Amino acid sequence: MKSRLLKFLFLAVVFCGLANVADAQKPRKSTKRSTKTKTKANIQATEATADTAVVAAAPEVKEPVSDSLPIKIVKVSLRPDEAVETSVLRERTPLAYEHLRADDAVYRHRIWRELDTREKQNLPFMYAADADNGNQRFISIILQALQDSTRAITAFSAVDDRFTTPMTKAEIAKAVVGEEVEVPDYDSVGNLIGTKKKRNDINLDSFYKFHLKEEVIFDKESSRLFWRILGIAPVKNIITSSGVDLGPTELFWVYYPDMRPVFASFEVYNGKNFGGRMSWEELFESRMFSARIIKSSMDNPRDIQIKNFSGLTENGILQLFEGENIKEKIFTYEQDLWSY
Repeated sequence: MKSRLLKFLFLAVVFCGLANVADAQKPRKSTKRSTKTKTKANIQATEATADTAVVAAAPEVKEPVSDSLPIKIVKVSLRPDEAVETSVLRERTPLAYEHLRADDAVYRHRIWRELDTREKQNLPFMYAADADNGNQRFISIILQALQDSTRAITAFSAVDDRFTTPMTKAEIAKAVVGEEVEVPDYDSVGNLIGTKKKRNDINLDSFYKFHLKEEVIFDKESSRLFWRILGIAPVKNIITSSGVDLGPTELFWVYYPDMRPVFASFEVYNGKNFGGRMSWEELFESRMFSARIIKSSMDNPRDIQIKNFSGLTENGILQLFEGENIKEKIFTYEQDLWSY
């Protein structure tokens, strides 16, 4: 029985081996597996829609406004330019004004004067030297104070002399040197590439007249006659683009009490004694200048200048005499208050 079972198993094994050999000898079809994969996607057509985001329009580029005055820039000395120490003198501050009560002011008049720097006594106003604090001409001192933002000095329009309309630096520059003009613009090799706007160079020597507005007050409490300057205006001969000569014209007004600290830091030229200089504030308070009266509130109900008085328009000598007459009236009033 066992021998039969072993024979049966042996035959089964042989039969399976033959079957495997026969299957291996059959030809097979070569198949090449694709490396590409196919994917199905549902693609739907979409209509173009406008972008809902609001695109801000680019701001219009404007030319920068020049907010500076056309004044000469003076270089500062890198070594002490003086043999003595004078920095302390430039830091001087003016003395405060004595308070004047309205009840004690028994005599008050407004006076307008014209100061001509070409007169011999006024030649220091035209001193043209440069120093570390800038050019020493009087007009240059005023322009430097208006340019310096730390000074906070305001210029007022010459539409009136009551300091009502402040001016910007651009407006001051326009009043001083006129409108901007177009000039040719060349590149580095000399080719014309267009035009540009430019102001004419300022001629400081063309400012040789100034108007002063002041008030004369007799204070009965101190028994003194006080002269208080209120404002200063540069004057220049103006000729329009059409050739019309406007004559001497006030450019702007500066409030003198605001300018006192500035004037205290600048020295007045003294050609006789270089070591005996005073400040501009001391010069004005000491009345060491020459100026003729061109208008006053004395016997002037129409509030007009002397040159517009009847019969004096064409006669400069009589205008000068009328100004001296006003000065004499003030002097006589003060003298008549005293008894000897």
